[in-house]
This record gives sequence, structure tokens and C-alpha cells, in this order.
Amino acid sequence: MKSLRGEELQEALLDHRGVAGDRAYALIDGRDNHDGKVLTVRQRPEMLHWRAAYGADDAPELTAPDGTVWRWHDPGTAGELARSLGTPLRLRAADGQQDRALTVLVTFEASLAALEEELGSPVDLLRFRPNLHLGLDAPAFAEESWGAGTTITVGEAELAVTGAHTGPCIRCAVPSWDPDGRQRWPELQKWLIGEHENKFGMIMRVTRPGAVRPGDPAAVSARHGS
Repeated sequence: MKSLRGEELQEALLDHRGVAGDRAYALIDGRDNHDGKVLTVRQRPEMLHWRAAYGADDAPELTAPDGTVWRWHDPGTAGELARSLGTPLRLRAADGQQDRALTVLVTFEASLAALEEELGSPVDLLRFRPNLHLGLDAPAFAEESWGAGTTITVGEAELAVTGAHTGPCIRCAVPSWDPDGRQRWPELQKWLIGEHENKFGMIMRVTRPGAVRPGDPAAVSARHGS
């Protein structure tokens, strides 16, 4: 669910939608001057106090800050979210609500470890909200120069830098919030801007659908360019 904390999967299907089910549900801002726009962490960091996971009927189950579980189709869910977030809202289900179209966000262990070393502090991967986190035989931050034509194979699937909105991920301010939305660390984004052109991770499209699981082999064929 868009902008809520997510879930760790033991298997995911990558297809034309990106990761199947990724941000297929969203909250729509009901304020007069925002009506119809998707509500995100940028407007309400408190959204990170909530956690979303798919339930047995393939609809979201939302866990409130107090631990109460609300099902997507419960009649009181929208009202409780509105009360918690201090914003009138409604619920919407639709594929393709990622910020950068139907894509997959991939991050890399070597770059995360190097970023922690640069900052002299642990950096929680969940700040970056990736769909896939991979350990590849590539140097830290190598992905900052990967361009069109770069491919990654993982499990049964293949991803590529192809088309609009793909390539190195330019970060918004969301990673400066801890994964629970309780405390902000503005120095993180300042460091990314100053040292890495505000890049972390790759936006890619699925060019061969398939399932991926933890521990699946992954390999990159890099192409360098803007």
C-alpha cells in the first residue's frame, strides 16, 4: 500500500506491473485544496506509523500504531485512517500507483555498506523502500553510472534500464525519515546530494516476467551512460 510500511516477501512475481501487488492500494486526500491527489509520506509522515500486508483474501490488512488490524473492506477503515492521520481521505485500489510508473526499485548491498561507512552510522535499508535488495559482484555505487541497456537477471526474471523513468534513482526526502516515521535524519539526504548526486538504487522495468525468492542468483550486465 502506497506510503505505508510494507512487508518482506518470501516470493514475489515480477511482471508488467513491476512487483505484482506493489502499491496497488492508496489513500486519496480529501481536503478541498488537495482532493483527488494520492496521499503520501511527503504530506503525512505519520503514514509510516501504519503497516500494510496482504491478507488471506489478497486484500490489504492494515496494522494501526496501537496494533489493531483493520481490513481493507472493513467499513471503519477509512475513518480510522483519517482520524489517525488528521486528514479526510478515501481508499482507492488501482495498479500502477508507483511514483515512477510501472517499475521496480532495486538497491545493492555493497552500496548500502559503503554508505554506512561514509556516514559512520548504520543506515536502515527500509528507509529506501526497495522492491529488491541484491548482493552483486559489482563495486559500491557502480550503479550511479549505469545507463540504458543495463540488465539484471534475478531468479526467473530479468530487469532492464529501458524507457522513461528508469536509471539511477534520484531520491526524495522520504529516506530522511526512519522507517517508522518517528524521527528525521536530514543529514542523510544532504550527504546523498553532496556526494552521490542524490542517487541511491536503480529504477528498472521487467523485461522477462518471473518469480524471485530470497537467495536466488542475480547477475548484472552493465551499460554506462547518462
